[in-house]
Amino acid sequence: MWKRLALIIFFCILSLSAHAQNATPTPDGAQGLPQDDFIVPDAGLAYGARVTGALNDNTPRYVYYFDGQRGEVVSLAVNTTRGDLDPVVTILDSAGEVLLNRDDTEQSRDVIVDSLRITRSDRYYVVVGRFGYGVGSTAGEYQLTLDRIGVSSADGSMLRFGDSIINNITNMTPQLYYSFRAERGDVVSIQMQRVSGDLDPYLQLVDSNAFVIASNDDVQGSPTHDAAIVGHIVQESGNYVVVATRYGQTAGTSTGSFVLSILAGETSGLGNSAAAAFPIEDGDVIEGEISDDRYARFYSFQAQRNDVVSLRMTRTEGSLDAFIAIADANLQRLIEDDDGGGGQNAYIGQFLIPADGTYYAIASRYQGEEGRTTGSFRMELNFLGNVFDAVETEIAHITYGSTVTGRIDDTTPQVLYAFYGVEGEIVTTSMNRGDGDLDPTVSILNGGQRPLVSDDDSGGAQNALIERYVIPETGIYYVRATRYSGSTGNVNTRGSFILVLARRFD
Repeated sequence: MWKRLALIIFFCILSLSAHAQNATPTPDGAQGLPQDDFIVPDAGLAYGARVTGALNDNTPRYVYYFDGQRGEVVSLAVNTTRGDLDPVVTILDSAGEVLLNRDDTEQSRDVIVDSLRITRSDRYYVVVGRFGYGVGSTAGEYQLTLDRIGVSSADGSMLRFGDSIINNITNMTPQLYYSFRAERGDVVSIQMQRVSGDLDPYLQLVDSNAFVIASNDDVQGSPTHDAAIVGHIVQESGNYVVVATRYGQTAGTSTGSFVLSILAGETSGLGNSAAAAFPIEDGDVIEGEISDDRYARFYSFQAQRNDVVSLRMTRTEGSLDAFIAIADANLQRLIEDDDGGGGQNAYIGQFLIPADGTYYAIASRYQGEEGRTTGSFRMELNFLGNVFDAVETEIAHITYGSTVTGRIDDTTPQVLYAFYGVEGEIVTTSMNRGDGDLDPTVSILNGGQRPLVSDDDSGGAQNALIERYVIPETGIYYVRATRYSGSTGNVNTRGSFILVLARRFD
């Protein structure tokens, strides 16, 4: 109980830090800065940034911001590249508290900060000014460099993908907490390797509600009982906590040092794999890009049996030769298209969903991984309704490959079955007598229940057969099972029947 409480408190701290990242500080307490206005940032900085600027009478200072995480260690440099500029640098947090105020470095006018540890996750502001600011006299151009040089291994540090830290599990500190941020669809792997001692590592991954969502004690085959959580797919964007501990946790006895590493998989991100497919719905229009590194994008949607959907993929930029497919929940491709949309665009029109469930729309390029075209695209999914919406509720639905049984008599002289046909499909249907003296007759009707083709005895022995009928246009059709009703013969025959509807592929 106390451990979960500790995690909740830890997440509260993270939440407050995240809120602070959106704040803009006032200059209260920012000694050495002019106090005439608020600190309003002019531009954002990313780690590894190399930016240039100029300071003069019109612009005596320039303000940048960056988002730092607890435990990170950063370096910063401002070098004069032209003029007699004498730069000064102040770094503040979102509350306006000064972390650093620096003028000259070792008899140089340049400002060099070799190492600055971020004590809490926050938005930080870098004010680059000239000595004296508005009343100063120097002017010139500068280059600003901001680098992340590492992260502290101390308990509570916030890590980024690719980080590795080393620390110790002891009887005084049997477990350590580290946090990181992940986006929905990220594929996360965490490894805890023993370096010294008899430590038996144990890992837990905890979500933002302080619930354990993954854990591991021993990696199979590891001689040092290393722990690893491999390929965990993040379901919700947010902050997560890694609990690095030992087997038995507080009750355990093993101790020693370890290396903790956190990595993002190559398929991290929504849409980069079927396991983390981007969810889409009817009418959604999706923008995406196909590259040599990402030659397929995955989208998931829910559909009901006999829904009809269309999927269009249009190139918007580059040389992309669009290719799309619809696959079932097992990633078995049901239909695909290359150039159905005209040119190098792809289009799947009026695809009939075979069963309730999850389906995948796969956007790719011609020849997939072996392909050479790249570029951006627009994809649109549309539901065209359920094919049987207009069919009377008492009429049964059948699909290709169906075998049904029934009975024809004076009370039920005919039975109708509705099916969905696509233009150009070749259909065969047969009606065979089961018992009685039934003389079967089978017909295919259009959507208005007007006969298109009928047969009485082509199946032999009074059985009916319509063979290789070509569907003239996409839509609803009916199979009518009845009995012969000519002017001569047994017009009132009755009995059971077996009816088969099949599609021919040739």
